[in-house]
Amino acid sequence: MRATRRTILAGAGAVLAAPVLGAGSGTAPARAIPATGEPLPAVGLGSWITFNVGGDPRLRAECRAVMAAFFDGGGGMIDSSPMYGSSQDVIGAALATLDRPAGLFSADKVWTRAADGPAQIAETARRWGVGRFDLLQVHNLLDWEANLDTLEGMKASGALRYAGVTTSHGRRHGELEEIMRRRPPDFVQLTYNIVDREAERRLLPLALERGIAVICNRPFRRGRLPDRLAGRPMPGWAAEIGVSTWPQFLLKFILSHPAVTTAIPATRRVDHLVENKSAAFGPMPDAALRRRMAAHVRDL
Repeated sequence: MRATRRTILAGAGAVLAAPVLGAGSGTAPARAIPATGEPLPAVGLGSWITFNVGGDPRLRAECRAVMAAFFDGGGGMIDSSPMYGSSQDVIGAALATLDRPAGLFSADKVWTRAADGPAQIAETARRWGVGRFDLLQVHNLLDWEANLDTLEGMKASGALRYAGVTTSHGRRHGELEEIMRRRPPDFVQLTYNIVDREAERRLLPLALERGIAVICNRPFRRGRLPDRLAGRPMPGWAAEIGVSTWPQFLLKFILSHPAVTTAIPATRRVDHLVENKSAAFGPMPDAALRRRMAAHVRDL
């Protein structure tokens, strides 16, 4: 996300409408993970591109500050991948500096052929500095069947809590649908936002039917959606759902879908992180208002 995004004002916090858990004061609004009922904060934190900062001390400090604010706001899922350059190292260093704060739901991926999966997972855990991940996912369905065998074996042995599969950029939805029907994982991660809505046709209803948690990536299209909307007046009816900025508007649309468990916007700015987290508070749009929101953005 870029500097065109508007900074959030403090105090976003009316009670969030169903389906959420723990929406009281001082608690991050959360969704239940279907497989277990465990609450997971509705707004997580992605690390693609934004946390790939190498050894730059200033940029690493920005990432650490974002993570500190993330945990101050109730924490939740932090998602990364071996594909994301230095992001895993940056996360691990920040976690160590922050003294392993409570509220972390650690999520990473296996992104290699299955024969090399265990070694890659071990290296990922070393970089994060965690003994056990909450969630590991097969990244972009790479060798998915055999890699999912590995992850489910880890679950069975107690070395992993949840297993999942991912896709992005709206690709390979047919294959993902087949996996969800034939071998449903605990989580799926896919692209879903107010413009990219193909997942509404089959994947999101299927996730509800099969009891699969849904992680939404690319909620802002790498910042292009907030940039496109920047400077345009907010519709007056947005106040009905406690929205005052476009990023809130975009995230509320995603979070209001009943199949969605968490969204993972990425940022290296604390004000944007706070703004993102605030989108989980307040009333959520119903189906009619969701249609109005999508039509409004389409027509701008």
